[in-house]
Amino acid sequence: MKILFSLLSLTLIINASEPIGSEIITLDEAINTLKSQNLEIKAAVLDVSSAQEDVKTASGNHYGKLDFIQDVSKSNDAGNVFGFKLTSREAVFRDFGFAQFGAISIDTPPNDLNYPDSQNFFQSKLKYEVPVFAGFKISSYSNIMKAMAKMKTLEKDQVINEKIYQVRKSFYDMSLLDNSIRNLTTIFNNIKKLEDMTQNMLNVGYAKKVDLLEVQAKKGNVERLLNQMESNKQLLYHYISFLLNKKVTSIKTPTYDVPMPLFTNEEILNNNLDIKRASTGLEVRKSMVDVSESAYYPMVGAFGEVSTADDTFLGDASKHKSYTVGARLSWNIFNGGIDNANHEKAKLEHLKTQTQVQLAKKGIELKIAKIRTEISSYDSDISSLENELTLANAIYKNYEGRYVEKLSSMSDVIIKQSQQIQKILELQMVHNKRNERIFALEKLANGEEK
Repeated sequence: MKILFSLLSLTLIINASEPIGSEIITLDEAINTLKSQNLEIKAAVLDVSSAQEDVKTASGNHYGKLDFIQDVSKSNDAGNVFGFKLTSREAVFRDFGFAQFGAISIDTPPNDLNYPDSQNFFQSKLKYEVPVFAGFKISSYSNIMKAMAKMKTLEKDQVINEKIYQVRKSFYDMSLLDNSIRNLTTIFNNIKKLEDMTQNMLNVGYAKKVDLLEVQAKKGNVERLLNQMESNKQLLYHYISFLLNKKVTSIKTPTYDVPMPLFTNEEILNNNLDIKRASTGLEVRKSMVDVSESAYYPMVGAFGEVSTADDTFLGDASKHKSYTVGARLSWNIFNGGIDNANHEKAKLEHLKTQTQVQLAKKGIELKIAKIRTEISSYDSDISSLENELTLANAIYKNYEGRYVEKLSSMSDVIIKQSQQIQKILELQMVHNKRNERIFALEKLANGEEK
């Protein structure tokens, strides 16, 4: 019996932290609070928002970029000074050394050109570049980012699903504890009555002192079990409070048996998050194949810019303005077969992911079959144990009467009472396992209840 109770306690004891606020809540209210207040869910929601920004980043590459460039320079380098003046549309014949023509030979270096005075240069430029055709690379990367955002959404759903599972299990564990406490309290009250009866029989010489000691020892044992169950209830309250991020000191417990969900295996497979994630991974791999194919296409880009330059900031901006437009095509013809190798690798990864999706479906189907079989087995165990508990209660009553008639010893009565307690704990453990398996089935269906 001690081993049984220890196993039962292990299924219910959970680490927790001290939370904030308190109220009596139902299971539905707890789930609603969980979705808005649980810290892990909040973090998962932020991950989704971050992934959605990545989608915007990838899609933004379609629209190119617009830059404003402001250059400020001062130089007496001959090339720079001459270039500054040309860019500013202020070059004069003197800058070519024409002032010296006629006075010197043609081989004499022109001083105005080679040794100019230092020149200030301010150029303001607006430049726009846009990809015209990138071999479908940008759209493929956008699809990858969309799939990754979908993956983050599915991961968020998994976190919510797991936390709802933990809240529901905690509520039903609490209900099972309350039911066991009620049964043990009934036994405890019966022991107290037996103690009083034994004391009266001892007083008139019809019982022995050891009989009274046996009853009192059993009463202490049951009282200890009740205290441990109350402690487990407090631990559950702490854990529920942790999940909801608020203090919970009282809940409305549901019936301790979780109703069997009615969804079919096909509905479970359609809703299962692991399969959805595997399918989303397949979408990513397909887009990666498209990205690898883009290496075979030429890249075409266009650009346009307007600028103005002067030896002062925006001096004669309208008079000195200029523009440039153009396009560029680049096409890699050969790179040692690297592009082909990358493309083949991407296709292989895509095929591998296809296999993983099929494997995920097969694995979920196996889990469904296993869980349904286990639930059926636990249902049979519960029915059998309930009959055994009814019998144990009847046997105890019979032996209690036989003791009064001096047909059985107190040890016999205590043994029968221990069997009562053992059946109660066994029944609670099986109910707990059955509930856990039903919750596991609901988790496979993403918590959907049909």
